[in-house]
Amino acid sequence: MKNNQAFNEMMVHTPICTHKEPENILVIGTVNDELKKEVEKHNIKNVEYGDTSILTSKDEKNIDLIIFTDVNLDELLLANIQKVLKDDGLITFSTASFSADEEKLKADLSLVGEKFWIAMPFKFGHETAVLASKKYHPTADIILQRSDLLVDLDYYSTEIHHASFVFPASQYRALTGIAKR
Repeated sequence: MKNNQAFNEMMVHTPICTHKEPENILVIGTVNDELKKEVEKHNIKNVEYGDTSILTSKDEKNIDLIIFTDVNLDELLLANIQKVLKDDGLITFSTASFSADEEKLKADLSLVGEKFWIAMPFKFGHETAVLASKKYHPTADIILQRSDLLVDLDYYSTEIHHASFVFPASQYRALTGIAKR
């Protein structure tokens, strides 16, 4: 897992500030104390940390948000996500940047685009991630009462949240039809 504060804040606050009322969250993959501190800044009813086996141990469709810190998604994992994620749920996960591996980014967007209404890449620092949602749009539905009131942040802000979804024109065109905006 990345050990930097921008990663911790963006991977946590971007999806949490997008979902209207997340109550049940899974954080899957390697987690450090700083990432946990960012999650604790939100009044989330139920947060579980673990590896991908946590998805197969669940038998109820009651998860609002899944954050993958360092897990590569594939079709089998996506099928397990669909079994536990609510109809208005969302996921976020790390991927390759456009400049480092355009094909990996496109493949990840295509994979989640089959199951989610919205599949948008966002970038911060030297990282790229994807937010995939069944209902909430990460820039149109941002919960300002949540994002504007966060304290003790080094990187995340409402403005950074919005700006992280903006890509240069040539990259935007290359992702048109793949990213679901």
